[in-house]
Amino acid sequence: MNSTTPHLPARTVLGSILAVWGIYFLLVTVRGELSGFGFEWEMLWRRALVCAIGMAVTAVMWLILRLFDRRALAAKVTVAAIIAFPAAIAIAQTNQWVFANIQEKIEKRIGEERGIAIRRDESGNLLVDLPRPQIAGDVEEAAEDLALPESVVIAPAPTAMDKWRMTFDIALGRYFLLLAWAALYIATQARAQALAAEREGERFRSAAKAAELRSLRYQVNPHFLFNTLNSLSALVMTGKSERAEEMIQTISRFYRHSLADESTGDVTLADEVDLQEHYLEIEAVRFPKRLRVQVDLPRELEHYRVPGMILQPLVENSVKYGVSASARPVTVSIVAREEYGRLVITVADDGPGVPAGHSGGFGIGLANVRDRLEARFGAEATVTSGPGLQGYETELRLPMVK
Repeated sequence: MNSTTPHLPARTVLGSILAVWGIYFLLVTVRGELSGFGFEWEMLWRRALVCAIGMAVTAVMWLILRLFDRRALAAKVTVAAIIAFPAAIAIAQTNQWVFANIQEKIEKRIGEERGIAIRRDESGNLLVDLPRPQIAGDVEEAAEDLALPESVVIAPAPTAMDKWRMTFDIALGRYFLLLAWAALYIATQARAQALAAEREGERFRSAAKAAELRSLRYQVNPHFLFNTLNSLSALVMTGKSERAEEMIQTISRFYRHSLADESTGDVTLADEVDLQEHYLEIEAVRFPKRLRVQVDLPRELEHYRVPGMILQPLVENSVKYGVSASARPVTVSIVAREEYGRLVITVADDGPGVPAGHSGGFGIGLANVRDRLEARFGAEATVTSGPGLQGYETELRLPMVK
């Protein structure tokens, strides 16, 4: 058993003890009323006293069982079965002591109801006093004899073995009551352990998922940096220093924006689109006459959340395979809409489409997007990519996360 297995809270355990003995008290009280023993108040407070002592004994049982919380189930059951026996004997002895003088009152009441005298002698024998039968002879002597009742033993005094047998009979019932509570305790403890294991597993799963998302997110940054440094190098080598300086400034703004977010967290769609506009500003330095940008983001969708930089590989692909591969102006568009309770984002370009001999997967970029969405949303998110009416487009369908 794991050493981190939690103990049940004391409040839970004491509540279970109170519940079990409370139910027992009610059932025995109802049985007593139906049996018509009488002495309701005296029986009630004695029964309550026995139940209170039973609760205390059960609490001691809990303190012992608690030492075995991290042991195997068989060990717990064995310990419960063993310690319940002396506990049941102790409760039975208490029951005998508390109800000792009630028996005498019941015997006396039965005698009064039937018009006979019932009593116990010094040895503990149960006697009934009967009038002596009249005999022939002296009337005065007969009258004296009749004045002295005849005592008849109707139940001999219980022997030590009889007392132990009675105690054992009572203890047997209490034993199964204690076992019932122990079973409840062990079951509740097992449930607490299962919940703790589930929470621990969920924590590990969350950590693994965060690590996966972080790894996928970090794939985007070097890929983007490689492309932008190539573009910057081309500007420097062609002597376009002013445009190179402008590009450095936009790269700085882009990284300041992108690194501000937690690597595994979601960002608002407005922030994500704004980040891509920064990136397209960088690429516009390279392609001032060929790159056109179109963004359609309805105001009511701005605050929905998406994984950070999820659009970056798609926009890069549009620039690389659409703008860079074309001699004419190419429009890169980012369009968001709501459709059947889903957030739909489309990144498209009207460039030449899929390069000749290319599979259309666009390498690590599109695979990264698919992996990140699967890690974040599972089967609730889908990616559709392929040639459009003009050029190429990729459509993301995501849950509406606020």
